[in-house]
Amino acid sequence: MDSLDARLERLERRCRRLQGLTFSALAVAGLGLGMAALKPAPVLGGGELVASRLVLNDAHGQRRASLGLDDAGTTGLVLHDQAGRPRALLGVAQDGSPRLRFSTAEGESLAELTVYSDEAPRLTLSKPGGVDLFAVGLQVDGSSRLELADADGRPRAILGADEHGSPGLLLVDRRGQPRVELRVSPSEGASLRVEGRDGEVFQAPAVLQ
Repeated sequence: MDSLDARLERLERRCRRLQGLTFSALAVAGLGLGMAALKPAPVLGGGELVASRLVLNDAHGQRRASLGLDDAGTTGLVLHDQAGRPRALLGVAQDGSPRLRFSTAEGESLAELTVYSDEAPRLTLSKPGGVDLFAVGLQVDGSSRLELADADGRPRAILGADEHGSPGLLLVDRRGQPRVELRVSPSEGASLRVEGRDGEVFQAPAVLQ
């Protein structure tokens, strides 16, 4: 029969093996819990990543893209340049109007395309400083309008068509006064009206339709 010392030694070896297995199991369980805590919570059944804001940085830690909500309630994707400045925006405003905008390094809009009321798109081209020089768009009533402005943003040439498709051209002076008007009426009658500097008026035909 084994001596008492031999049996105690075997019992101690078993205890040490059991302790080692217990510590290993606890370590694996802790690692699993840690990895689970680092994972974002997906939507059940959809496999989607749920987050209020996503930011993409480059290898130097500079922000290059961000997706989220701004203070005005606009949902958008913003693309940044190498210095982290926002240069392009694709978003949807709080009223549901989609918008695409390109900006200068200082954040001033140079080109913007917006769709209002699901049926009225408008494109504007601006110079640095926020002055619109070119604008073209469709109105909710079906009419269209193209504007060319001067350096101060005042419309000087307006070309458009009304809701019936009748075209017209209007030329305006620096004071905003119409000087030349050429149009075709819905009844297919054409007319031209020219106003001189001193107020004299030439029109053809003599009686406008």
